[in-house]
Amino acid sequence: MILSEAGTALAIPFDNILLTDFSLNTEEPTSQQQSPEDKLKQDFLRNRGEIPCHIAVIMDGNGRWAKSRGSVRIAGHKAGVDSVKDIVEACGQLGVRHLTLYAFSTENWGRPKGEISALMKLLVQSLRSETRKLHENEIKLTSIGEIDRLPPTCRRELEEAISLTADNKRMELCLALSYSGRWDIRQAVSRISQKVKEGTLCPDEITNETITDHLATAHIPDPDLIVRTSGEFRLSNFLLWQSAYSELYVTKTYWPDFRRNELYQAVESYQNRERRFGKVSSHFELEESPFAIR
Repeated sequence: MILSEAGTALAIPFDNILLTDFSLNTEEPTSQQQSPEDKLKQDFLRNRGEIPCHIAVIMDGNGRWAKSRGSVRIAGHKAGVDSVKDIVEACGQLGVRHLTLYAFSTENWGRPKGEISALMKLLVQSLRSETRKLHENEIKLTSIGEIDRLPPTCRRELEEAISLTADNKRMELCLALSYSGRWDIRQAVSRISQKVKEGTLCPDEITNETITDHLATAHIPDPDLIVRTSGEFRLSNFLLWQSAYSELYVTKTYWPDFRRNELYQAVESYQNRERRFGKVSSHFELEESPFAIR
């Protein structure tokens, strides 16, 4: 999958760089077989409290991860692919129904052309190598954003992956590509305005639900939990309308080092919170976790 980092890009030429040149490994590689200990952790979380129906992730810190290792930014993006694989797998096993990954923002088009080209190549490579696995594991792939801005090869691979996995029911993996929250709200307002102009919708009938129904995410529930890596305390134009009552979890861990154990920590943090949605508080208690996943 394609990965992105919020922040200013370094002007490094990537046009003549092969992605296979960067095979840096993180300290916790993705496991092919789930360990008994990992199954126990997941069982505990399921028994302990509610598993978020929808988790959204701002995958941040790829460039800083690479810089800290004396490498170029695309090495960080490529290393982050293993984190995507592990988090998708863990969410599917845990019972998460929707996982949205902030893969490439509208603002990311302002990065150097070489880096954008390398990211698009990485997207194509990842779709080609991972789509079959997603399908075999009953994971449905979708996307939100200005997809028509992607290069033709990217759009074709994405459309084929979406078509192949369209009927899968286990979990929906949504890639936010060329996406921004302000774009999403703007296009929703535009569509609603057109209906008002045509006389099929009365302005007095416009409600919060009307706007929600015209967003790119109309087919999925708002995120219960938003995770941001690399320690930045901002949403970076991600799911602005949808995040009104989302719980936030921020970690200093860079995305290439973020794996399932810290995902479990985020879920445990979510379970420790009382979601009141502006209403009166009610007392609740949760069992203390016996696992070292903090």
